[in-house]
Amino acid sequence: MFTEQGPTVRELAVQALSSIERGYDLLAPKFDHTPYRTPDRVLDAVTDEVRRLGPFDTGLDVCCGTGAGVGVLRRLCRERVVGVDFSAGMLAEARAAFPPEGERPAEEEPAEEGPAVDWVRADARSLPFAPAFDLALSFGAFGHFLPAERFGLFAEVHGSLRPGGQFVFPIAAPPPVGSRAYWTLLGFDAAMRVRNALWRPQFVMYYRTFRLGDVLEDLTRAGFAVRLTPLAELGRRPDGSPRARLVVATRE
Repeated sequence: MFTEQGPTVRELAVQALSSIERGYDLLAPKFDHTPYRTPDRVLDAVTDEVRRLGPFDTGLDVCCGTGAGVGVLRRLCRERVVGVDFSAGMLAEARAAFPPEGERPAEEEPAEEGPAVDWVRADARSLPFAPAFDLALSFGAFGHFLPAERFGLFAEVHGSLRPGGQFVFPIAAPPPVGSRAYWTLLGFDAAMRVRNALWRPQFVMYYRTFRLGDVLEDLTRAGFAVRLTPLAELGRRPDGSPRARLVVATRE
């Protein structure tokens, strides 16, 4: 499905009837061949915008998956980058994508020198870090947290940043009411709610619960000073508003 290398309909069905952790363990080997992976153009736009906020020594990718965000951090940080996720399958794929220098096949071109990369298996709702990072980011993971969990998640990230550290993530403009994208997301969320009402374990994945106003309020409650900046590289909507913004939350 999606591509020849992607998961089949049957594989997706098995994953959707699993827990979040087990589902992502199963999906991990084919995840980068699905639309669920953050597109490179989004990664590049965020990289260009965040670079203006630096320099940074240490970076944390929250819910790193197969490591796309770690790739961004390696371009932005000078000393150390950490990817954290609770899926062992996702972390295995991420480690394979960013092997330590001594483990790279001899025929590969030498990698450009960059920060050290570490991987940690942990739940983002209980991060095992002291205030050690200058920069934290996350891509595409927030739909896996219920609104009641969001403040706690942000507080965990806040506690992992040094004073003055920044937590950044892109947030897309909501689709126009009545548009095809609007009905697609509404239908997906409705189907997921029915699935979770009838089946255990739950698989939390909702596209319409991460509303900007609520997000900004929870970030502020968690101790961040927040501002928004347009991601100009991703274009504008017909009314002139940006298609996506970067949320920049600074630990005061």
